[in-house]
Amino acid sequence: MKTKLLLFLITLFLITACNNPKERNQTVLKISDEALMDSVQRRTFLYFWDGAEPVSGMARERYHVDGDYGQYSKSTVTSGGSGFGIMAIIAATERGWITRAQALERFERIMIFLENADSFHGVFPHWWNGETGETVGFSDKDNGGDLVETSFLIQGLLTLHQYYVNGSESEKALAARIDTLWRNVNWNWYRNNQNVLFWHWSPEHDWGMNHPIKGFDECLITYILAACSPTHGIPAYVYHEGWARNGDIVTSVEVEGIPLHLRYNSTANIGPMFWAHYSFLGLNPNGLIDRYADYFKEMRNYTLANRAYCIRNPNGWEGFSEYSWGLTASYSVRGYFAHEPYQSRDLGVIAPTAALSSIVYTPEYSMQVMRHFYEDLGDRLWGKFGFYDAFSVTEDWFPQRYLAIDQGPITVMIENHRTGLLWNLFMSHPDVQKGLEILDFEYRIKN
Repeated sequence: MKTKLLLFLITLFLITACNNPKERNQTVLKISDEALMDSVQRRTFLYFWDGAEPVSGMARERYHVDGDYGQYSKSTVTSGGSGFGIMAIIAATERGWITRAQALERFERIMIFLENADSFHGVFPHWWNGETGETVGFSDKDNGGDLVETSFLIQGLLTLHQYYVNGSESEKALAARIDTLWRNVNWNWYRNNQNVLFWHWSPEHDWGMNHPIKGFDECLITYILAACSPTHGIPAYVYHEGWARNGDIVTSVEVEGIPLHLRYNSTANIGPMFWAHYSFLGLNPNGLIDRYADYFKEMRNYTLANRAYCIRNPNGWEGFSEYSWGLTASYSVRGYFAHEPYQSRDLGVIAPTAALSSIVYTPEYSMQVMRHFYEDLGDRLWGKFGFYDAFSVTEDWFPQRYLAIDQGPITVMIENHRTGLLWNLFMSHPDVQKGLEILDFEYRIKN
């Protein structure tokens, strides 16, 4: 009788602890860093697995837990976000969360979609209808090829190519199909007969978007892949004249007392955190140096400046601290917004992807944030696909919504921090190595 009573009391305590945030938080405080990273990475990966668009297997642009998509369609899939998702699925396969056969089936479905979906001189649009493969316009004139989003997708596909190139016969066959897609991208055509790459081209509006890609922002990977292409590669001078602005990309400033040496496409010498993430999911910043920057040092300082601004918190927002920082593009109290670390672009909104995807640059600080989000805000911030996209403590605003381009870097960068898996695969591709040499980069293959 005493034993049954004791078991009943223990069970009652555990139920109470799970339902009481304070008790629950005391319980989860005991979780190790490794176990916490595993939990966050695995749950976030599910966005690209359980949350994928079922016909295409591609990543949905967004996922709203309440099912209310307003003007958006749940069938809209994203090219760049799917590139991030491909890398997340590779990591999940290696960790045994899904089988190799399951991963292959999903990748074959994605490849069938890509081989038949709309493209423009081999370049993919930002969005498609996942059920039909037809282009979904991102804006009025942006209804054709999107070179930057294509580069994010190709980054993931080349990583997958290396994962499968020495695999089973079915895996090798998929790698060969990836190679065909890769070779079909006409990077050189997107120069528009100039010594710079252009972001958009539309069969309806031609070059009407008129957006030359110049540094620095999230687009470094676009120029590197353009130089890497074995079929439609750009000459090195396009990188130096276009992206690097004939050397004007280099500057010397301090932001929050931290030195930066690249000229960012912002009015405040720094921009949102995703500029330090998207190009470096496959491209390893460790030891990556050209005539303009040491990219690991620069991106680490960029991260530290973002963190320092949030700690200083000049707008006086609630919830900003050394344990809660990170301004980037995300959902916002004003809709979608590219939050940046200066007052007019800071709306008091923190996006978990900002600090968590920076774990490769600031592991100790990013782990502090991850632990705070999980242990102290988990009741409002933790959902079926990991942490929700963004929140504001000041506004008591915790929308249960996700974006592919924010979820993807979390799980990919956690894996790179843990094992360097995605970095090692991408950097091992012979075309990538050749392109980096064409652009006179110093680099190392392994983390």
